Amino acid sequence: MTLERWQKLSEWPLIFISVLFLVAYSIQVLTPSEAIGAATNRFITLSWGLFVIDYAVCLYLAPRRLQWFLRHLHELAIVMLPMLRPLRLLRLVTLLSVLQRVAGNALRGRVVTYILGSSTLLVYIGALAMFDAEHNAPGASIRTFGDALWWAVVTITTVGYGDFAPVTGLGRGIAVGLMIGGIALLGIVTATLASWLLDRVSATESKAEAATADHVDLLLAEIRDLRRTLDQVQAAQLAAQPRPAP
Repeated sequence: MTLERWQKLSEWPLIFISVLFLVAYSIQVLTPSEAIGAATNRFITLSWGLFVIDYAVCLYLAPRRLQWFLRHLHELAIVMLPMLRPLRLLRLVTLLSVLQRVAGNALRGRVVTYILGSSTLLVYIGALAMFDAEHNAPGASIRTFGDALWWAVVTITTVGYGDFAPVTGLGRGIAVGLMIGGIALLGIVTATLASWLLDRVSATESKAEAATADHVDLLLAEIRDLRRTLDQVQAAQLAAQPRPAP
């Protein structure tokens, strides 16, 4: 079993588990109750165990373990911080890469699918994490999930009205992450549009160069035909001239 094969086999099951994890966590945060909390906690613990197993297997199968370990320190931080409940949702950011692959190569499909999907996921995750971190904090302005959603939209668009702001350290850390996510998302949109424009310009130039080359070849062929015709006419004229008598 290689690392690439394991990641290919485990990718979609882990994505499915991640979506169920988001549903369970949302129920736990938005509808808190003792019975629901116990059931969702069991599922969250189980799914978290699967994430840890996936990390351990990837580390074991990596051909260069130290290099893989250093490149995936964020994964280690995510699986090693289960006590900070809102940070658990960072595991769901891996869904963004799937959205990018599913979007395809067409400009409209990539922009619409990736931007809408990524924005919705980031806003919801950010709002849920912020509501969980802030709604019971002393002096917090974000008391409802609606406030958290409004704050997430304002933050990811870099508008920053300032009507709602986190007061806890964890909430401010979540805000920084959402700000970086919004900037990265805007950068991806810009890069995608720039890449598409460059491809179109390159394709147009290639067509123009091909057309010019075809025209040059056609002109050269016509010149050769004219020379051949001219030589034949000159030869016919020489043959038709009367020869002097002996």
